[in-house]
Amino acid sequence: GLSMIYTPLTNKAMKLAYTAHEGQVDKCGQPYIFHPYHLAEQMDDETSTCVALLHDVVEDTDVTLDDLAREFPPEVVEGVRLMTHDPAVDYFDYVRAIKGHPVAQKVKLADLAHNSDESRFAGMKDATEGLLSHRRQKYARARDILLG
Repeated sequence: GLSMIYTPLTNKAMKLAYTAHEGQVDKCGQPYIFHPYHLAEQMDDETSTCVALLHDVVEDTDVTLDDLAREFPPEVVEGVRLMTHDPAVDYFDYVRAIKGHPVAQKVKLADLAHNSDESRFAGMKDATEGLLSHRRQKYARARDILLG
């Protein structure tokens, strides 16, 4: 079964992610930390586990890449950098930049799979068919880019 890889580094990443995302909820109203933790449980090495745990901290919290560089090795920081979507960059260009980077690609595929799980939206009032359809197409295309 799935279980977290626990090392001093992944424990540090878990604490940082938990603190950074404290008080945040996902689109389904669940504590945000459950999302990165779910991805981290699917990873098979320390670096990928750290990137999974930290993949949204730069995009969605006050944590910067410089902050991460003081605490984590370059391969973790680079993975998080690639996972961070700058709104000024086209979404599919962002996905193309991830392709070919083994760690970021693995985390992004897990991210897309979890974000495509519409059972997470059970009981969500504004999960309109139009919104879900748009997301479905976007994530399917992203997956095609990464696996193509």
